[in-house]
Amino acid sequence: MNSVSKNFDEWCSNIFDDNTISKVKSLKLNNPDDFQDSFYRNLEFGTGGMRGIMGVGPNRVNKYTFGKTTQGICNFLKSTHNNKEISVVIGHDCRNNGIELQEIVCDIFSANGIKIYKFDSLRPTPLISFAVRELNCNCGIVLTASHNPPEYNGYKVYWEDGGQIVPPIDKKLMLEIENIKYSDIKFDRNSNLIQLLDGRIDEIFLKKSLSFTESISKKTNSKNLRIVFTPLHGTSYKLLPKILKKSDYKDLKFVVNQMDPDGNFTNVNSSNPEDPKSLSEAIEIAKKNNSDLVIGTDPDADRFGIAVKNFNNDFEHINGNQTMVVMTDYLISNYKGKLDNAFIASTVVSTPMMSKIAEKNNVKIMLSLTGFKWIGKMIEDFEDLNFICGGEESFGFLSGDFVRDKDAITSGLIIAEICNELKNSGSSFFDRLVDCYMKYGFYMEKLITKTEKGIKGKMKINDKINGLRENPPSNLNKSDIVLIYDYDKSLVKNIRTGKLSKIDLPKSNLMIFESSDGTRVAVRPSGTEPKIKFYFSVNTTLKSKEDFFTKHKYLNKKINLLIKKFV
Repeated sequence: MNSVSKNFDEWCSNIFDDNTISKVKSLKLNNPDDFQDSFYRNLEFGTGGMRGIMGVGPNRVNKYTFGKTTQGICNFLKSTHNNKEISVVIGHDCRNNGIELQEIVCDIFSANGIKIYKFDSLRPTPLISFAVRELNCNCGIVLTASHNPPEYNGYKVYWEDGGQIVPPIDKKLMLEIENIKYSDIKFDRNSNLIQLLDGRIDEIFLKKSLSFTESISKKTNSKNLRIVFTPLHGTSYKLLPKILKKSDYKDLKFVVNQMDPDGNFTNVNSSNPEDPKSLSEAIEIAKKNNSDLVIGTDPDADRFGIAVKNFNNDFEHINGNQTMVVMTDYLISNYKGKLDNAFIASTVVSTPMMSKIAEKNNVKIMLSLTGFKWIGKMIEDFEDLNFICGGEESFGFLSGDFVRDKDAITSGLIIAEICNELKNSGSSFFDRLVDCYMKYGFYMEKLITKTEKGIKGKMKINDKINGLRENPPSNLNKSDIVLIYDYDKSLVKNIRTGKLSKIDLPKSNLMIFESSDGTRVAVRPSGTEPKIKFYFSVNTTLKSKEDFFTKHKYLNKKINLLIKKFV
């Protein structure tokens, strides 16, 4: 019996409720393609949690797949804490079915004798990371699918340090979850173990965020920055305006029809701030009001995007690498400690400018695989060093250590402080960005993604990456390849010498090719969606602002040639 038939039979058994069984049978009868995709495998709990399309079946988000994960976490917590009191904080974002799924998760934790702190309504993801430490919890759960399309929901796990689960806990936890049968799930709620959280944690978080930002900003009474904000129907709709107002920013405009939480993202072109279309309405409002800064956050408010005026006085969507570079340069320049005892962090697919910034400023840099959990882990791993900030190309950034994951709330406030200071001195964010290009090198990056759905799509993605692994390119835009990084084999090969060196990072299906002029191409599958991702990076020198447009055009041409070759 194949896995689809076996899974179908199981989901029609008396383990499952009548409503679920009815939906399973209807799906098989009326939508065979969707049925096949829903039943051909189990939805994977990865090293950061799980994310998938909502529906019935083992490859979908529902009460039973979330139930298996929750029961596995319960079993693991109880086995590792020797029957001591265990507590968990639980939150959800604006996703459809978020409230219902949160109640299911609460049912299971409480049925297993575990104390629960449950937020009284939706909350930003960084607040759950913060609450784990503030409430001295053993674990934190947030039900979110981040920026994925409306049909998705997800399950993200934090451990007692406030960071996402990492080795060795992740593999042990995944094994525990894999061993859970649907019949093992305990759904009998114990309401006595569930404590509702009001706004107290929010206020403590805001206070710490404000205090931290004030400690790294220049004191000014002139908060004349004009800001347009949109939460893109997500969870920052209260906290980010509140923290901006507490910091005396008075000229705030909102995209009114995007302010209410909405899992269907009814009034946005995209819920992903990486996508320039996501900020299109906010930019129109900014143009009409002669605003200086546009800020948008993703549905769970751990990532943010901005738009600022460029040299032509047009609003330009700033990518994650550019935002990270300016914020890092600013935070280093305002750092009050010894730089040689501090570090910044980034990922191996983010801009190489981060390494240049570290080198020029005599500060250490730590690079990780994609996934902000690795940056959060560094705060624990390098406790003898002071963490300045960490960022990744996918619009995530963290400064300060009271949150252990990317944080769009505090980062949004820091961005406002940077732009306000620059405006008061007759400069701008874009000016500062170009200053960074002149100081550290002019780097341009672009991310291209291709969606490949279902079983065939997964095979196509693997075939593409394996093809590059077995037959790597010899050059990038006529610049000879000098280094090939294969993170699945944990090896980097120097093409000129033939020498192999070990990569001291966990294995990942990621290939990076680097040429003699510093051009880089990275290729990997997405960990959260059926996509293959191509990361392109090119660079040149920039000696004056007058040369910016010429050099920009030159780099853009180089990027487009690479896209044509690889995608």
